[in-house]
Amino acid sequence: MKSRSFDWGTRLVVFFLLVISIGACSSNSRAKQGAQRVVPVAVGDVIQKDVPVQVKTIGNVESYNYVSIKAQVSGEVEGVYFQEGQDVKQKDLLFKIDPRPYEAALRQAEATLARDRAQAKNAEEQAKRYEILVQKNYVSRDQYDQLRANADALAAVVDADKANVENNRLQLEYCTINSPINGRAGTVFVNAGNVIKANDIAMTTINQIMPIYVTFSVPEQNLEDIKKYMTMGELKVEAIIPGDEKRPAVGGLTFVDNAVDSTTGTIKLKGTFENRDHRLWPGQFVNVVLTLTTQRSAVVMPSAAVQAGQQGQYVFVVKPDFTVESRPVTITRTLDNMVVVAQGVTPGEKVVTDGQLQLVPGARVEVRGEQAQSGPEKSGASIKSQTPHDK
Repeated sequence: MKSRSFDWGTRLVVFFLLVISIGACSSNSRAKQGAQRVVPVAVGDVIQKDVPVQVKTIGNVESYNYVSIKAQVSGEVEGVYFQEGQDVKQKDLLFKIDPRPYEAALRQAEATLARDRAQAKNAEEQAKRYEILVQKNYVSRDQYDQLRANADALAAVVDADKANVENNRLQLEYCTINSPINGRAGTVFVNAGNVIKANDIAMTTINQIMPIYVTFSVPEQNLEDIKKYMTMGELKVEAIIPGDEKRPAVGGLTFVDNAVDSTTGTIKLKGTFENRDHRLWPGQFVNVVLTLTTQRSAVVMPSAAVQAGQQGQYVFVVKPDFTVESRPVTITRTLDNMVVVAQGVTPGEKVVTDGQLQLVPGARVEVRGEQAQSGPEKSGASIKSQTPHDK
C-alpha cells in the first residue's frame, strides 16, 4: 500500500513539472515572436541648422501718435471738411467755426489800437517840446514831468492794444481747425450747425498709423539678454496677426521701459513698424516674436519624437538594421515643431515621431511611406539622413 501511494505521488510531481516546462517554452516562444514583430512607425531627421533665439508673447497695437481734436473758441460749426475714417495729412482743413464774431472783434481791436497810437504820438511830441522849454526855464519842471508821464502811459496803452489785436487775430485763426498730424480720422462728433464751447467735447480723433507701435511685455529674466543684444544692433520684432500667420509684419525694437512692473515681474517694450499696408490697427492684439540672436549649427529634431519617462526625456533612435534604441536626450529650447538638442542624438540619425507606444528597445520597425523591409539582410538597405543646408 505504501509503495502504490508513493508511485501516484511521483507521477503527480512529474506531471506538474512537465506542465510548467511546456508553459515556459510557450512563453519564451511568444516573447521571441513579439520581439520579431515589425512595428510600423513614422520617423523624422536629426539635422544641424542655424536657429533663432526668440522670445514669444502677446502684444497690443498702439497708434504712433494720437490727437483728440477740440475747439479752442466757442461758436457755431460752419462746416466739416472730411469724411469719417478718411486719411488726412498735416494742415488739412477739418472744421470751420463761424468766424464773423471774431472778425468783428479783431476790427474793433485794430481801431482801438489806431486811436491810442495817434494819442500816444501826440503826447510824445508834446513831451519833446516841453523838454526843450524846461531846459530854457520857460515852463515848470512839474508841467514837463506830467506830460512825460502821460506820453509813457499812452505808449503802454498802445502796447496793450497790440497784444489785444494779436489775441483777436489768434482767436480768428482758431476758427479754422486743421489736422496737426498725418493720420486717419475717427468718428465725427459734431456736425455743421452745432454750437460748441471752447475746450468742451472732442470733435473727432486722429490716429497716426504709419508708422505704428506694437506694445508687449516680457519676463524680467529676459531683460539682460535684451540689453546685451541691443548693443549689437536693432532687434527684429515680428507681429503675427491671428488668421494671417504666414505674413508677419516686421519691425524693430525701439523702446524699453525704464522700470520693471513690480506687480507682474515684466518689462514693457515697444516695436515700431512702418505699416505701409495698414495691416496693423490700433487696439488689435497680435502674437509677437522678438528675435535676440541666431544659434549657429544647432542640432534639432521634431518635437513629436520626445517622450517623457521616469528617468527623464528620451527618444527612440532607428538604427541601420531597422531596430530601435531608447536614448535619453537633453532639450534646451522648443521651436514651432522642433526642439534644440544639447546631447543624446547626432545629425544624420532618424528618430521615431509616431508609434512609440508599441516600441521597446530592440524592436524592429518599418518606416511608413517607404518600401516595407524586414531588415537589411533582405535588401541590403539602410536608413540614410540628409542634412539640409540653410540658404
